Amino acid sequence: MAKAANVITCSRIPVSIALLFFPPFSVPFYVLYLVTGISDMIDGAVARATDTVGESGARLDTVADLVLVAVCLIKLLPVMRIPGWIRVWIGMIALIKIINYISGYVVHKRFVALHTVMNKVTGALLFLLPLTVSFLDMKYTAAAVCAVATFAAIQEGHFIRTASRRNDLRGMSYDKKTDNRENTAAQTGR
Repeated sequence: MAKAANVITCSRIPVSIALLFFPPFSVPFYVLYLVTGISDMIDGAVARATDTVGESGARLDTVADLVLVAVCLIKLLPVMRIPGWIRVWIGMIALIKIINYISGYVVHKRFVALHTVMNKVTGALLFLLPLTVSFLDMKYTAAAVCAVATFAAIQEGHFIRTASRRNDLRGMSYDKKTDNRENTAAQTGR
């Protein structure tokens, strides 16, 4: 049971890749898509319940999230009618995130991916977006998601660059050695 959360997280990777083999917005696509979302929601809860929360699990969660995002970009962007200005906005958000990753490495000498509340809200909205394409106008829903994602990315960069030492990031990127569970449960994915 000690590794149950990591097994759930790891399962998200092949399920995400399986999405590549189904037409977008088909029933099998939606079923697999929902499985990835459910696994993303429960892996952190399982880690906290089994007292196996750790930085390696948070990193694994980030990798699984990145695989899902990459697969969704490959499958959904070509078939979704996203206005050009939203595509530019998405590119700017991606650039901010890349700068954040580089800054984290330069400032802290390690890969830093923060599981802040705003990053979680962004992830939830991003996950819900493909589920709304049949009944909501993409330009409005995508603009709302982009607004939240922009704030989250800028906030994350601020946290990364203003943290004077590794300890300052512990409330947002769990370090098992300090076992700051109250702060971690509220702010981290794992």
